[in-house]
Amino acid sequence: MGEAVGTPDAGRGTEPAGGGPARAGTGPRPDAAVVRDALGVGVAVGLSGFAFGVTSAGAGLTLLQTCALSLLVFTGASQFALVGALAAGGNPYTAAAGAFFLGVRNAFYGLRLSQLLRVPRALRPFAAQWVIDETAAVALAQPGRRAARIGFAVTGATLYALWNLTTLLGALGASALGDPREWGLDAAGPAVFLALLAPMLRTATERAVAGLAVVLVLVGVPVLPAGVPVLVAALAAPVVLALRGRAPVRPARAGKGRGR
Repeated sequence: MGEAVGTPDAGRGTEPAGGGPARAGTGPRPDAAVVRDALGVGVAVGLSGFAFGVTSAGAGLTLLQTCALSLLVFTGASQFALVGALAAGGNPYTAAAGAFFLGVRNAFYGLRLSQLLRVPRALRPFAAQWVIDETAAVALAQPGRRAARIGFAVTGATLYALWNLTTLLGALGASALGDPREWGLDAAGPAVFLALLAPMLRTATERAVAGLAVVLVLVGVPVLPAGVPVLVAALAAPVVLALRGRAPVRPARAGKGRGR
C-alpha cells in the first residue's frame, strides 16, 4: 500500500491493476471516487457488527471473548458460524472447525491481492488482517494499482474500526435488549451475508452450488450436531463441479455461427 509512493507514476492512477496494459474502456479513477465507494462499503457492513455483538453475548460469550473474536478473527461469516453453533449447544471443536473452513476463502483472496497490491513485506502481516470479502471486492473492482490500494486500505480501516466498535456496543447492550431472538437479531447475521452473496451468484454453476448448500444445511440441521451442517454444506461445490464435468457436451447446431 505504500510501495508506489515516490515512483514516477504515483499519484496519477495510470498504473494498471495487473501490471500490464490498461484494460479497454477503463481509465484512472479519481481518488475521491474510490474513497467514497470504499467508505460506503465499510460503513454499510461495519454497522452489522452490532448484531454480532448481541448474538455473541446471547450465546453466552463474555464481553472480552466477543470483542477478541472481532479484533483477532475479523471475518464476519466465521464469527457468526462459531457463536451460532455454540448457542445451539454444539461442540466447541466442531464450531471452530466450521468457522475455520468458512475463513479459508480469505487465503485465496490473499493470493490474488498480493499480486495486485504489491504490499511491502513489512506491512503484509497487517494487511493480511484486512483480507476479507469486502476489501477484496473493492480492490479488485479498481482499474489501477493505486486505486486498488486506496480502496483496500479505506475499506479495511473503516470496516475494522466500525465492526469492532459496534461489536462492543452490541455486547454491552445485549443485557438491556434481553433475548436477541425476541428482536429478530439472531437472523440479522445470516440476512447480511445473504445480501452480500446474492449479487455474486452470476452463473448457473454458482447458483447451483448455493442452492445445494442451502438444501444440505436444511436437511442436516434436524439430524446433525450443531456446527456439522456447515461442514456438510461445503460438499456442495465439489458435487456440482463433478456433475458439471460429467455433463455431455451438446453438439453445435448445423449452420450456427455462419453468415457473419
